[in-house]
Amino acid sequence: MSRRKKERRALARAAAAGAGADGSREPGRFSARRKTETILRLLRGESLDSLARELGVTAATLAQWREAFLGGGQAALKSRPADEWDDEIQRLRAKVGEITMSNELLLERCHRLEANLPLPRRRPSE
Repeated sequence: MSRRKKERRALARAAAAGAGADGSREPGRFSARRKTETILRLLRGESLDSLARELGVTAATLAQWREAFLGGGQAALKSRPADEWDDEIQRLRAKVGEITMSNELLLERCHRLEANLPLPRRRPSE
């Protein structure tokens, strides 16, 4: 199918779907809201092939949208609301990181001193 023919079909579908004469809805583009409505139609039992034909997209595209939609929903169900301990946990993890780095630097200095190797020069603090 030629590109021009595809564009005409897309314009016709947009007009049928309620796009204004000024082309207020760009044919071939779907907002997140429109994709959600489409996926809900699929989940309610409409045929994938007929819906793909109606909207002018491939069945594979609709299947990808459905998988992304369901994956996002699953991720939302796994998340838990933040509580008052989250900030404290983050602060303590940062502190553990600082202490670990200091210990590693001190161990390196000890190994260099034991091996009579020169210590690296410190950069002046800013």
